[in-house]
Amino acid sequence: MAFEYPSLHGGERSFLAVCGRLRERFELVALAPPDGPLAGALAAAGLPHIGCDVKDPPALHAALAEVRPALLHGNSLSVGRVLGRMKDDPEAPPPCPVTAHLRDILNLSNRATRDLGRCDALVAVSAATRDHHVARGLPAERVAVVHNGIDSGAFLAGVNREGARSSVRDELNVPADGPLILSVGQIGLRKGWDVLAEAAGLVRSEPAPHFLAVGERWSRKDESVRFEADVFAAWNENAPGRVHRLGARTDVSRLLAAADLLAHPARQEPFGRVLLEAAAAGTPIVATAVGGTPEMLGDACAAVPPDDPAALAAALDRLLNDAAERSRLADAARRRADGFTVERSAAGLASVWEGVIEGR
Repeated sequence: MAFEYPSLHGGERSFLAVCGRLRERFELVALAPPDGPLAGALAAAGLPHIGCDVKDPPALHAALAEVRPALLHGNSLSVGRVLGRMKDDPEAPPPCPVTAHLRDILNLSNRATRDLGRCDALVAVSAATRDHHVARGLPAERVAVVHNGIDSGAFLAGVNREGARSSVRDELNVPADGPLILSVGQIGLRKGWDVLAEAAGLVRSEPAPHFLAVGERWSRKDESVRFEADVFAAWNENAPGRVHRLGARTDVSRLLAAADLLAHPARQEPFGRVLLEAAAAGTPIVATAVGGTPEMLGDACAAVPPDDPAALAAALDRLLNDAAERSRLADAARRRADGFTVERSAAGLASVWEGVIEGR
């Protein structure tokens, strides 16, 4: 498997969730940056890891010459482009089949689509993701849908809901009856943090909710830095004293157990892992009806349109004031999560890999 970045976000967590089952059928070796959160997670999972910048052709070629894989899988769309181009590189080592995950819904250039189309097979995390890219030129026969999966027992191991509700409020100095609205995701435009910051000023429920922001900005672009600064300036102005910026956390399961709601105002969401985690945890969800979210949750969330702070605020107010509806959504979401297991996800990915290897 080839990874581009050292970070540990939804795509990396989704792959790590299934690697234990995949190792029952394949010998796995990771090509990834040598240091960072991903390297630590690979070590914790006991996965062999070769430090490598997969976007540097000589480094990638050297790693492949060492491993000599039967198949090479890119864990993201951007890595899939690299692997597709490698098929035409005369300096590359002896060829092997290449596959890649499509974990983004983006409008690609013709060149990017052509690069991806050179892969032997592609794995989309939702039908919405597959349909988007096929409509823009990827060969439909090469794109399979394999939903991400979750091991609910492992994710929630050791979490006590009542204990979490109390301890998180104590940690953040929130009143015992203070509602908590949690948001989790990389800080960037696509996740709609600015929409939630504006909606915070429109929420009228009493007691006034506190907002927990979990995530970091990884992009170093000037516009990303400005976006982050503007979002939190607006958020703190709209909900003074009630915005808790928590950065990267390793206790998301505990925070979900403590929260009254998960707010997910994404503008683009192929198949959000945090939504699956919230569903498994029984945390009621307010989310935009975009990408693969309706495919995952159906009517088991309060769906709102993207880029609509007023609609988001109205949904948050409604659920904060309706315990019965929160309970209904939590139960429905748990049932939906039961259909997206790591066993099913691993079996789907293994089927794609075996089909490519056998058809070589």
